[in-house]
Amino acid sequence: MSAELPRLWLGALPHLEWADDRAAQEAYASGQGVLFLTPHLGCFEITAQALALRFSGQYGPLTVLYRPARHAGLAEVMDLARQRPGLETVPTTLSGVRQMIKALRAGQAVGLLPDQVPPEGMGQWAPFFGKPAYTMTLAARLALQTGARVVLIWGERLSWGRGYRLHTQPLGYALSDDLDTAVVQINQAMEGLIGQCPAQYIWGYARYKKPRKS
Repeated sequence: MSAELPRLWLGALPHLEWADDRAAQEAYASGQGVLFLTPHLGCFEITAQALALRFSGQYGPLTVLYRPARHAGLAEVMDLARQRPGLETVPTTLSGVRQMIKALRAGQAVGLLPDQVPPEGMGQWAPFFGKPAYTMTLAARLALQTGARVVLIWGERLSWGRGYRLHTQPLGYALSDDLDTAVVQINQAMEGLIGQCPAQYIWGYARYKKPRKS
């Protein structure tokens, strides 16, 4: 991941291919707004660039959530790198959440990583691979508040630096109206994606840590 980021942020777009984009196509065409969810699986940076390249011309920009870097120099590089055509980035703040809701209600798309550990007070403890993990409620809240279609996506790294293969699939079931249950459902969906290619999941990510103070 460290080796590929400079190219993805500052270089030309690498080779991309789609294993199946039907779930994305159908969700966009519904006009309900699309919530793309991807865990820390494969190359999650490439998913946003690939979606923007393929769909933003017809359906508008993809709004993605990101956590600003604490180091000022790195934050500036990340901000510049992620300002790509068809992409809009919003920070993990109340203002950023409002922008995502606005985009979804306008029939556009939003992308985020629901297995990212949120600050204290912005999540709940829910099972993830059999252990309690502090889990964001934002993904479930966005879907329930806006009626957006939920699509799962991940970017598979091809061998020998040959590029990336994008996989999409629908969530497959309606989220529960109960927020606690919906959060568990999304964790289960992430487990299912990771099970497709466990070798490309970032198991070193501190998924079970205590949340930091907001």
